[in-house]
Amino acid sequence: MELQGTVKKLFDAQTFASGFQKREMVILTQDQYPQPINIEFLSDKISLLDNLKEGENVKVGINIRGREWTSPQGETKYFNSITGWRVEKVFDNGSEPTQAAPSQSGSPVSNENPFAGDEDDDLPF
Repeated sequence: MELQGTVKKLFDAQTFASGFQKREMVILTQDQYPQPINIEFLSDKISLLDNLKEGENVKVGINIRGREWTSPQGETKYFNSITGWRVEKVFDNGSEPTQAAPSQSGSPVSNENPFAGDEDDDLPF
Protein backbone atom coordinates (compact mmCIF):
# COMPACT_ATOMS: atom_id res chain seq x y z
CA MET A 1 0.00 0.00 0.00
CA GLU A 2 1.00 3.62 -0.40
CA LEU A 3 0.22 6.86 1.40
CA GLN A 4 0.94 10.29 0.00
CA GLY A 5 1.13 13.50 1.96
CA THR A 6 3.23 16.23 3.50
CA VAL A 7 5.79 15.47 6.20
CA LYS A 8 4.28 17.03 9.32
CA LYS A 9 6.71 15.76 11.97
CA LEU A 10 9.95 13.76 12.07
CA PHE A 11 10.92 12.13 15.36
CA ASP A 12 14.39 11.08 16.53
CA ALA A 13 15.40 7.42 16.34
CA GLN A 14 14.69 5.37 19.46
CA THR A 15 16.89 2.49 20.61
CA PHE A 16 15.50 0.02 23.13
CA ALA A 17 17.35 -2.20 25.64
CA SER A 18 17.01 -5.21 23.32
CA GLY A 19 18.85 -3.30 20.57
CA PHE A 20 15.66 -2.80 18.55
CA GLN A 21 15.49 0.60 16.81
CA LYS A 22 12.61 2.58 15.37
CA ARG A 23 11.95 6.06 14.06
CA GLU A 24 8.54 7.61 13.45
CA MET A 25 7.20 10.28 11.16
CA VAL A 26 3.77 11.84 10.75
CA ILE A 27 2.45 12.70 7.31
CA LEU A 28 -0.62 14.80 6.64
CA THR A 29 -2.66 13.23 3.85
CA GLN A 30 -3.96 15.38 1.02
CA ASP A 31 -7.50 14.02 0.99
CA GLN A 32 -10.66 16.09 1.22
CA TYR A 33 -10.35 15.69 4.98
CA PRO A 34 -6.56 15.58 5.67
CA GLN A 35 -5.48 13.06 8.28
CA PRO A 36 -2.25 13.00 10.31
CA ILE A 37 -0.90 9.46 9.93
CA ASN A 38 1.90 8.13 12.16
CA ILE A 39 4.27 5.76 10.31
CA GLU A 40 7.07 3.85 12.02
CA PHE A 41 10.30 2.77 10.34
CA LEU A 42 12.11 -0.17 11.92
CA SER A 43 15.77 -1.26 12.14
CA ASP A 44 17.60 -0.66 8.85
CA LYS A 45 14.69 1.37 7.38
CA ILE A 46 15.16 4.29 9.80
CA SER A 47 17.85 5.70 7.51
CA LEU A 48 15.17 6.35 4.87
CA LEU A 49 14.11 9.40 6.90
CA ASP A 50 17.59 10.97 7.06
CA ASN A 51 17.19 13.17 3.97
CA LEU A 52 13.63 14.34 4.67
CA LYS A 53 12.48 17.68 6.03
CA GLU A 54 9.17 18.74 7.51
CA GLY A 55 6.95 20.27 4.83
CA GLU A 56 8.15 18.04 1.98
CA ASN A 57 5.67 16.04 -0.10
CA VAL A 58 6.30 12.29 -0.01
CA LYS A 59 4.88 8.98 -1.13
CA VAL A 60 5.45 6.21 1.42
CA GLY A 61 5.24 2.46 0.83
CA ILE A 62 3.60 0.92 3.91
CA ASN A 63 2.49 -2.33 5.48
CA ILE A 64 -0.29 -2.52 8.04
CA ARG A 65 0.42 -4.85 10.93
CA GLY A 66 -1.84 -6.13 13.69
CA ARG A 67 -1.14 -7.64 17.09
CA GLU A 68 -3.24 -9.43 19.66
CA TRP A 69 -2.48 -8.93 23.35
CA THR A 70 -4.09 -10.60 26.36
CA SER A 71 -3.91 -8.74 29.65
CA PRO A 72 -3.17 -10.52 32.96
CA GLN A 73 -6.91 -10.21 33.69
CA GLY A 74 -7.68 -12.23 30.55
CA GLU A 75 -8.97 -9.34 28.43
CA THR A 76 -7.87 -9.50 24.79
CA LYS A 77 -7.01 -6.30 22.92
CA TYR A 78 -5.95 -5.69 19.32
CA PHE A 79 -3.44 -3.11 18.12
CA ASN A 80 -2.52 -1.92 14.63
CA SER A 81 0.63 -0.26 13.37
CA ILE A 82 1.68 1.24 10.06
CA THR A 83 5.23 0.34 9.08
CA GLY A 84 7.08 2.17 6.31
CA TRP A 85 9.49 0.41 3.98
CA ARG A 86 10.03 2.98 1.18
CA VAL A 87 9.97 6.79 0.90
CA GLU A 88 9.88 8.75 -2.33
CA LYS A 89 9.89 12.54 -2.55
CA VAL A 90 7.11 14.02 -4.68
CA PHE A 91 8.17 17.22 -6.41
CA ASP A 92 4.78 18.56 -7.58
CA ASN A 93 2.31 20.55 -5.53
CA GLY A 94 0.69 17.28 -4.47
CA SER A 95 -2.85 18.66 -4.43
CA GLU A 96 -3.74 17.76 -8.00
CA PRO A 97 -2.90 14.52 -9.76
CA THR A 98 -0.46 15.11 -12.55
CA GLN A 99 -1.26 13.98 -16.06
CA ALA A 100 1.25 13.00 -18.68
CA ALA A 101 1.41 15.27 -21.72
CA PRO A 102 0.11 13.66 -24.90
CA SER A 103 2.87 12.05 -26.90
CA GLN A 104 3.67 13.54 -30.29
CA SER A 105 5.34 10.36 -31.53
CA GLY A 106 3.66 7.20 -32.76
CA SER A 107 0.83 6.66 -35.18
CA PRO A 108 -2.15 9.02 -35.29
CA VAL A 109 -5.34 7.86 -33.59
CA SER A 110 -8.24 7.19 -35.91
CA ASN A 111 -11.77 8.17 -34.87
CA GLU A 112 -13.40 5.89 -37.48
CA ASN A 113 -15.67 3.06 -36.35
CA PRO A 114 -13.83 -0.17 -37.28
CA PHE A 115 -17.17 -2.04 -37.43
CA ALA A 116 -18.99 0.42 -39.71
CA GLY A 117 -18.85 -1.91 -42.74
CA ASP A 118 -20.13 -5.04 -40.94
CA GLU A 119 -23.72 -5.44 -42.17
CA ASP A 120 -24.07 -9.19 -41.46
CA ASP A 121 -24.03 -8.93 -37.67
CA ASP A 122 -25.64 -12.06 -36.24
CA LEU A 123 -25.67 -11.02 -32.59
CA PRO A 124 -29.16 -11.25 -31.03
CA PHE A 125 -28.95 -7.80 -29.43
